Amino acid sequence: MASDLPFLGSREAMELQEFSRKPKRNVSRTLGELLQRVGDSTGDNNPPSHQVFEVDHDPVYQPAASMPFVLSFHNLTYSIKVRRKIIPSCFRRTVAHGSSGNVMEDKSGFKVLLNNISGEAREGEIMAVLGASGSGKSTLIDALADRISRESLKGIITLNGEILESKLLKVISAYVMQDDLLFPMLTVEETLMFSAEFRLPRSMSRSRKKARVQALIDQLGLRTAAKTVIGDEGHRGVSGGERRRVSIGTDIIHDPIMLFLDEPTSGLDSTSAFMVVKVLQRIAQSGSIVIMSIHQPSYRILSLLDRLIILSRGQTVFSGSPVTLPAFFAEYGHPIPANEDRTEFSLDYIRELEGTPGGTKSLVDFNKSWQMKNPRISHTNGTRQSLKDAISASISMGKLVSGSTNVDSNLSSSVPIFANPFWIEVLVIAKRSFTNSKRAPELFGVRFGAVLVTGIILATIFWKLDNTPKGVQERLGFFAFAMSTTFYTCAEAIPVFLLQRYIFVRETSYNAYRRSSYVVSHALISIPSLLVLSLAFAAITYWSVGLAGGTSGFLFFLIFIFASFWAGSSFVTFLSGVIFNVMMAYTVVVAILAYFVLFSGFFITRDRIPAYWIWFHYLSLVKYPFQGVLQNEFDDPSKCFVRGIQVFDSSPLRAVPDEIKLKLLKSMSKTLGMNITSSTCLTTGSDILKQSGVTDIDKWSCLWITVALGFLFRILFYVALLIGSKNKRK
Repeated sequence: MASDLPFLGSREAMELQEFSRKPKRNVSRTLGELLQRVGDSTGDNNPPSHQVFEVDHDPVYQPAASMPFVLSFHNLTYSIKVRRKIIPSCFRRTVAHGSSGNVMEDKSGFKVLLNNISGEAREGEIMAVLGASGSGKSTLIDALADRISRESLKGIITLNGEILESKLLKVISAYVMQDDLLFPMLTVEETLMFSAEFRLPRSMSRSRKKARVQALIDQLGLRTAAKTVIGDEGHRGVSGGERRRVSIGTDIIHDPIMLFLDEPTSGLDSTSAFMVVKVLQRIAQSGSIVIMSIHQPSYRILSLLDRLIILSRGQTVFSGSPVTLPAFFAEYGHPIPANEDRTEFSLDYIRELEGTPGGTKSLVDFNKSWQMKNPRISHTNGTRQSLKDAISASISMGKLVSGSTNVDSNLSSSVPIFANPFWIEVLVIAKRSFTNSKRAPELFGVRFGAVLVTGIILATIFWKLDNTPKGVQERLGFFAFAMSTTFYTCAEAIPVFLLQRYIFVRETSYNAYRRSSYVVSHALISIPSLLVLSLAFAAITYWSVGLAGGTSGFLFFLIFIFASFWAGSSFVTFLSGVIFNVMMAYTVVVAILAYFVLFSGFFITRDRIPAYWIWFHYLSLVKYPFQGVLQNEFDDPSKCFVRGIQVFDSSPLRAVPDEIKLKLLKSMSKTLGMNITSSTCLTTGSDILKQSGVTDIDKWSCLWITVALGFLFRILFYVALLIGSKNKRK
């Protein structure tokens, strides 16, 4: 497959000649074939200070026999409900007067973001959507990329004349968000390689995947940065332009048929922006439809664009080739001065019209008449291919690398939804998570430090507890604090998913992997760290405190500590999937865990809890491990905790001399009709368990319930991801 090969032959640095026109090609090349022709500005050992590329700049791309892919959209309309703000009467007239030119909000309280937008994007071309902030650029891109609910979006979107299903669109397209959502501690090469592991099929060997990644690195001009980490605010990494090109690379690794980009040049300098758009031109020439929004392209970037749609408050004010802009405004009556930039003049003039009472209505109407007088000429040399035939042809030429070799009549099922099976996705996600954790060990270090310090403090405070009544109370306090600590330290894991949430949404929106794969991998990758935390805490506290049971008791205590960490980690993970704000998530976790501790049975026993609160007692995550370790400690029937005069230790008579206590015991013996001496056992472990109200569920059941609760919260986390990560506007 040509698209799997790295660069062949030597690289040459050639001068860019803008607006030079070369003969139209007769064969549609794949991305891999184009990769072999792209110059690498960093390829020489002693690179010059300035290098430019050759641009094969065709105003209209033309394949051999027909136009395989044509994305058409007609009368796209989208509006949202606006919440009315209470405005004092003295300001209403001013506000109304100031918004008289706003055509986006109707009288029914709906704000119109798109208003009857129509157009066409073709394979081999870049279609750019221009407009000022709030004009509807991103909304139109979202509408075409199926990121707006079909119930809310009115209009028709077709590919080669056939209605485009959401399921199929996710498979054959990619969407590059405005923000660069990347893992900061991965290198450029690792980021693209993990994307290849997700997007490319299992049938493709690892060597071919590596070759594809290396070719893509050269095409994106990232060779010198290949071994550099992406970086963030705390770690120095690649530049902004390089980061943007990496974002694009992660989404085109599988050579999609359609590529949507939301302001890919935002925040970049002119040179970096030009390089990004030049890469997009190459992608389009490989046989893709490229649709992007851009705020205000430079003169050089404009020369790379094939078609423009300029929006103003959700309406089309211009649609056509960039070269027709001067003629358009000249016929409208406002010609573009010879010494001014075309797009800058156009956007400035549109902004002026928006401030007038009539708004841009006259320009919108003129554009409609202009389109009727100057219809776009079809460049097809034959009958347009059906969608099925076009996809089959593209796959046979190396595009849409998905493991499918043919396309049947059911398009949605012929191309696999996911490139890899479930278990491959789990392994790749786990490998990536492990790599990230290894390079950013701070989070685990904080948790391990907290557990270590807590264990040492508990071991030194509760050092070698005895079997006296005071020792019993101290044991109860130790278990209550120890079990609650395992849950509170899990709160440190809140940022783990919240920091990855938008990366997860971006990757799953276009079927890089299954949500279930992420949930399972997230759970598996957490087990080793939880085992380390459990072993450290149990080893520090068990023998230091003097807990009962020997080796078997220690193993059971260790298992319960691990189960508590597992349930707590799952609970926190579930909340991070529901609550998106870090500070709010911390507040909710701390509050709920406090309630769990309150109703665990330590502060108030089960039989003393009011009936209307007893349900919360059984919902408490702390109840089951607390009850289990108590039963593990006090289930030995031969062990006595209160003998003879020790019965007075928990009463005001504890200060009385032992001789008097013995006389009191004799008096009590006569009264009760039984012999009570200083060695008589009055309280066993079973009595303590009954007094504590922890005999309703045995310790093994408590263990399985704790483990099951961990699985339950993982399932709820999966449900939260299904509901909350659709990434669609309503």
